[in-house]
Amino acid sequence: MEMNENQKTELFENTPVPQAVAKLAVPMIFSSLVMVLYNMADTYFVGMLNDPVENAAVSLAAPVLLAFNAVNNLFGVGTSSMMSRSLGRKDYDTVLRSSAFGFYCSLICGVLFGILCSLFQHPLLALIGADEITREATRGYMFWTVFLGSAPAILNVVLAYLVRSEGASLHASIGTMSGCLLNIILDPVFILPWGLDMGAAGAGLATFLSNCVACLYFFVLLYSRRGNTFVCINPKMLCLRKDILREVCGVGIPASIQNLLNVTGMTILNNFTSAYGADAVAAMGITYKIYMVPMQVTLGFSQGVMPLISYTFAAGNRRRMKEAILFAVKIMIPILASVTVIYYIGAEGLIGLFMKNGAIIAYGSRFLRGFCLGLMFLSIDFLAVGVFQALGFGKYALLFAVMRKIILEIPALFILNFLFPLYGLSYAQFLAEFVLSICAVIMLRHIFHKYGDIGQGTVRQK
Repeated sequence: MEMNENQKTELFENTPVPQAVAKLAVPMIFSSLVMVLYNMADTYFVGMLNDPVENAAVSLAAPVLLAFNAVNNLFGVGTSSMMSRSLGRKDYDTVLRSSAFGFYCSLICGVLFGILCSLFQHPLLALIGADEITREATRGYMFWTVFLGSAPAILNVVLAYLVRSEGASLHASIGTMSGCLLNIILDPVFILPWGLDMGAAGAGLATFLSNCVACLYFFVLLYSRRGNTFVCINPKMLCLRKDILREVCGVGIPASIQNLLNVTGMTILNNFTSAYGADAVAAMGITYKIYMVPMQVTLGFSQGVMPLISYTFAAGNRRRMKEAILFAVKIMIPILASVTVIYYIGAEGLIGLFMKNGAIIAYGSRFLRGFCLGLMFLSIDFLAVGVFQALGFGKYALLFAVMRKIILEIPALFILNFLFPLYGLSYAQFLAEFVLSICAVIMLRHIFHKYGDIGQGTVRQK
C-alpha cells in the first residue's frame, strides 16, 4: 500500500501538544455534542406530544441502545488502540489487519444483536421495565432502533473509531455528525402530528435512517482514500492472528464489560423509577439526556486524545504522552465545574425545555441537581480509563468498571433508594465517581512515575 507515512505521523510526533490535542479532540467533542443533540432530539420532539407514555418509551429503551456500546467498545476502542500503538511501532501490516478484524467482527455482532433482540423481545421488554401501558410504544421505538437498526448503529461508531485511530479525527466526526444532523431534521417529520404522526416509533425510524447514512459516508470516504489510509475493510486482510486477538480483546473486553455494567445500572435505575409512574420515568429520562451533554463532551475529549497517547507510548516518547494527559486535565476540570454550577442553579428551566409538565419538572429538577454533582469527578475517571485503554492496560480499565458499578454505584442505588425513596437514586453516581476519582489520581500518578519520565526511549512493556 502506498501512502504518505510522514503525513500520517506528523501530528503524533512533531505537532505541539496543545495543537495536536485540539486537532484530535475538538472534532470529537463537536461530534459528541451533535450525538447528544441527536439523542436529545428523540426526547424533545416526543416530549412535544405531551404524552408521558411515548416519552417513557424512549427512556425505557435507553439501556438497550447503551448495550450497543458494549460492541462499539469491544471492536472500536480495542481495535483503535491496537492500530495507534502499531502505528507508533511502524508495524503497518498489523494496523491494516487489525482494522479489518474490527470492522468485520462489529458487522457480524451488530446483525446478531438485532436478531436476538427481535426473537426475545417479550422478555426483553419486561426486563427493561416496560409494562402494559408503555410496552407497545417501547416496542415500536425499538423495532427501528434495535431490531433493524443494530448493525448500522454499531458499524458507524466503530468505523469512526478506526478512522480516528490514524489521526483523521475531523473525517471521523463528520461521518458521525452527518447521521446525527439528519436524525434531528427527520425527527419532527416522523414524530409530530403535522408529519407522519408516528410518535416514538417515528423517532426510531429517523434514527435508523440516519445511522445508515453515516455508514454510507464512511464507505464513500474509505473508497475515495483507498491507497492513502490505514483503515482496511478488505476481507482478504481479515485474519485471527493471536497477537491481534489478544491486544484488541485485552483492551476491548474490559471496555465492553464497562458498558454492559452501565446498561445494568441504568436498567436498575429505570426499574426503581418506574415504580413511581410514567411521569417519574419521563423525568428521569429527560434528566439523563441533559446530563449526557457534559458527560459526552468529557468522553469525547478523553477518546479524542487516545490516539496521541497510544502512539507516543508505543513510540517511547513518554514525556510527550505525559504532557498530553496533563493538558487534558487542565482543560476539562474548569469547564465541568462551570457546567455543574449552571445545572444546579438552572435545573427547573432546563427540564422545562423538554416538557411543560409541572410534575415532570418537579421530579426532573431534583434528579438533575443530584446527577450534576459528579461531573468534575467523572472527567478524571473518564480520562484515567481512556489512558488505560490507550496504553493497552485493559485490566486497569476492567478494575475501574467493576468498581464503578458493582462495588459502588449499584449498591448505592439500593441503599439510597431505601433511605431517600426515588430522589436518592440521582446521588448514586456522584458517590461512585467521587471515590473513583481518588483512585484515578493514584493510578495516573503511578503511571507517570513508571512511564512518564522517559524521552525518546525503548518501549517498555507492561
